[in-house]
Amino acid sequence: MGAQLRVYKRRIKSVTATKKITKAMEMIAASRIVKAQRQVAASTPYATELTRAVTAVATGSTTNHALTTEAENPTRAAILLITSDRGLAGGYSANALKAAEQLTERLRGEGKEVDAYIVGRKGVSYYGFRERKVTESWTGFTDNPTYADAKMVAAPLIAAIEKDTAEGGVDELHIVFTEFISMLTQTPVQNRLLPLSLEKAKEETATKGEILPLFDFEPSAEDVLDALLPRYVESRIYNALLQAAASKHAATRRAMKSATDNAGELIKSLSRLANAARQAEITQEISEIVGGASALADATAGSDK
Repeated sequence: MGAQLRVYKRRIKSVTATKKITKAMEMIAASRIVKAQRQVAASTPYATELTRAVTAVATGSTTNHALTTEAENPTRAAILLITSDRGLAGGYSANALKAAEQLTERLRGEGKEVDAYIVGRKGVSYYGFRERKVTESWTGFTDNPTYADAKMVAAPLIAAIEKDTAEGGVDELHIVFTEFISMLTQTPVQNRLLPLSLEKAKEETATKGEILPLFDFEPSAEDVLDALLPRYVESRIYNALLQAAASKHAATRRAMKSATDNAGELIKSLSRLANAARQAEITQEISEIVGGASALADATAGSDK
């Protein structure tokens, strides 16, 4: 076997092994998407209704609360960025990081300091490589987040929003994550969680022709909002984590399918080259045999004379 043919065969064997791995990863991601979609569908109504309840309380009272009242001169904002712990997902984490960069620039343009809270190793590595300060970070659960993970992430954010800015608190809380729209479409979004925009919240939760009911608060509207604040933040973060997980699995499936298809095309190309090399080798061997036979015949004819 010629040296060139051996090179092609080694490459075909290597690419075939890679194709098996990417195909397996594609199938694993596809199976995880189903579970992630179910979790998103189960958590979204709860988050929506909780936002609706907060909106009803806020619009039905005149209480100034961190949940609904904007600071007169906001000077500090927190951004919770949700990325992935793993790679091999195309531009999933890169797109979320880009959206966070745009939001950060906009907030700084408004004269606000920005505190970064990062979920996922990709985001932590991105900020660490650039030597940027990260207030809090969490890793290890982005593929399959639980409500306990959401509570863990929400705790320092709630504490920051309840503090005065002079004590390290923040006036605003923003979240950047990738929203799962369909198997083919996942879009990075920027949402302001706190203070809650009442008009936007009404648009998100209102049903056509619906009139919000009137409420009596016991013991007071402020106490009700104090109780709803952590639940609202936790539910929104949990839903964002689930949306991001579903988006990541969809991005991984798409990336691995593309890699599998490319590997198949490369195998076809290498097989054609190997066949051409084999054919050239066979042709050369036939030529050598014919040449040798001809030389032998000429030598035999010469000796007969």
